[in-house]
Parts: sequence; C-alpha cells; structure tokens
Amino acid sequence: MNSVAKFVIVMGVSGSGKTETARRLATATHSAWLDADDHHPAENVEHMRRGLPLNDEMRWPWLDALCKVAIATRNEIAATAGNNARPGQPTPPIFIACSALKRRYRDFLRTHLGPQLVFVFLEGPRDLILDRMNNRAGHFMPSALLDSQLGDLEPLGPDEDPLTVSIIAPLDDIVWQVLDDLTAREAQQNRTENSVPPGQKSTSKGG
Repeated sequence: MNSVAKFVIVMGVSGSGKTETARRLATATHSAWLDADDHHPAENVEHMRRGLPLNDEMRWPWLDALCKVAIATRNEIAATAGNNARPGQPTPPIFIACSALKRRYRDFLRTHLGPQLVFVFLEGPRDLILDRMNNRAGHFMPSALLDSQLGDLEPLGPDEDPLTVSIIAPLDDIVWQVLDDLTAREAQQNRTENSVPPGQKSTSKGG
C-alpha cells in the first residue's frame, strides 16, 4: 500500500476500539503501531484509575512524549529499510491509537508530527462503547470516565479532513475501509501532482 500519510492516528473515546484497530492496520500493512496509553506518566495512569479525568496540564507532557516516540519509530524504520527498499517505495505510515479528543490536542499532534497526518475517528453509540468498557479486563480506564470523555470530544472540522468510521461495523470491515481510504488519498495526491507541469509546481500565484 502506498501512503499519503506518515502517521495515521486512530482516535475516539476509550472503548471505541482504537488499540485493536491500529494494531490490525499495522499488521495488514507490515508497519508499526503505537498505543498512546503506553506513554502516560505514572501519575496520569493512577489519576484515571481513581476515576478522575485528566486536565490539559496533564495531557501536554503525554502528547509530547508520544510524538517523540512516533518520530523516533518512523526514523528507525526508515533507516532499517533504507538498504532494502525498492526505488520509490514509500515507508508505510505509523499507526497510533490515541484519543485526541479536543481540537487543540489534534493541533498539537499536527504541529509536532507534520502535515502528513491522517485522523481516523471511530464513532459509535454510547451504550455500545459502555458495554465494551464494562466487559474488558485489565485496563486502567474505568467506564465511569466515559461521559467525561464524550463531554471532551470535539467534532472534527472539515479542514481536518478526517475519516470517520462507525464502530458498529465488524472490525475487519473497519480496517479495510481505512486502508481503502488511504489508498484513495494517495491516488488523488498522485493525480494532483501529475496534473501540474513540473516547471509550474513551485510557481506562486500572481507571479
């Protein structure tokens, strides 16, 4: 699969299936994936374990750490594949499971990870997500925090160019829908680039 994106963030509230979706996307593309929850400082984890929502001050260091790990992971993969890759073969994106609930969090991620970033929003009804949270084991996020997450969730604007997928669909269907969309974005970018004569690609308007 070609990739218009260097990073694909699978986002949504806790219980929407971000981690498994990101993992399966990485498996399907022979790429890497990261779970943002793994990069919370210990005090954040304990805070949520007690049923307390995080505030912005607690999220910025977490998002910063996630971005640093994501960039290091991509650089490592690119360096490792450098001698084996075929000419013109792109490095597949890094898939990241991250809530990214608020616009300012997504802006932070865009600023630190660059413009070649795609957000995949896993959307679903509260009752379904609550049922999933109540039936999973070993996760520090209690279902009591679902409503606070839904309250924090800010709709993605058209300028964010998100891919929204319903979690009601089977997981395999979600994965292939995302992969199909990424492929379509790549094809569209290639058509756009090829439609502009090489000598005009850097020409500014009004020149």
